[in-house]
Amino acid sequence: MDLVLTAVAGLMGAAGVGLAAAAAHAAPDPRLGVMAQMLMVHAAAILALVGLGRAVPAAPFGWAGAAMALGVCLFSADLAARHWLGDRLFPFAAPLGGALTILSWALATAIAIFAIARR
Repeated sequence: MDLVLTAVAGLMGAAGVGLAAAAAHAAPDPRLGVMAQMLMVHAAAILALVGLGRAVPAAPFGWAGAAMALGVCLFSADLAARHWLGDRLFPFAAPLGGALTILSWALATAIAIFAIARR
């Protein structure tokens, strides 16, 4: 799962850089900047969670990383659909993705607290 999350994080980071360039040069739509920021920041966070999962093998940080990847991709895909297709991905896609992203951060926190408590 670590390699899959690393590959997804790489794609998210690359897409984020491309969207940042598009936001700066091609299309004056603030959603592009939001997508770029969400993708790049969370790509780095997912890589950190993969690293933590390897450093503390008993702590399932990969689950938090997978939830984070899914949430950010869902959120960003909805914004992309609104920008390029003129309509949302499906009703409540962005809020669902955002909520899942928030929950993934909470999950990462809980995993870390339980790992500390076990030491």
